Amino acid sequence: LMLALALLAFWLEHTVREEAVHPSLRRHDPDYVIDNFRSASYDGRGAIESTLSARKMVHYPDDDSTELSDPRVVETKRDKPRTTISALRGALSHNGEEVFLYDDVRLLREASGARPEVRVETSALHFVRPRSLVRSESDVRVVEENRTLSGRGLEYDLDAGRMALHERVRGQFEPRKKGR
Repeated sequence: LMLALALLAFWLEHTVREEAVHPSLRRHDPDYVIDNFRSASYDGRGAIESTLSARKMVHYPDDDSTELSDPRVVETKRDKPRTTISALRGALSHNGEEVFLYDDVRLLREASGARPEVRVETSALHFVRPRSLVRSESDVRVVEENRTLSGRGLEYDLDAGRMALHERVRGQFEPRKKGR
């Protein structure tokens, strides 16, 4: 009899706790949707350092996840070449400082002084906004002037201008045309 009462009490407590959670928190339903989303990060002088925009941003309260449609990050730091990253879809970290980009990801760092334009193409990219750091564990293709590099895994420090490919790296270098 005591065992039956203990099991009944356990079952009742479990049932009451489960019902206390709002039904919308048990499902993966959005709590807000923003069309034509745009946010900006500023430096200490109040100048825009980077912007994040998306055709649509959707937030889900059950796991605190944020999804982006057609995300675009533009970094415009002072004395640094402008960098634009775009993709078909993306996600934000909980604090909004990291952007995860997926499907047809393209990075374009504009030419600056003696440094030529750089284009990076991949299927997935992780951008850490405060550190201006780009990472990927996927296959990447990097095109700069008459040079093409490909490999798996990338780490690109946009502020320092340093890029590292991690494995299966291949390069193709074409001679410069006369007159350049």
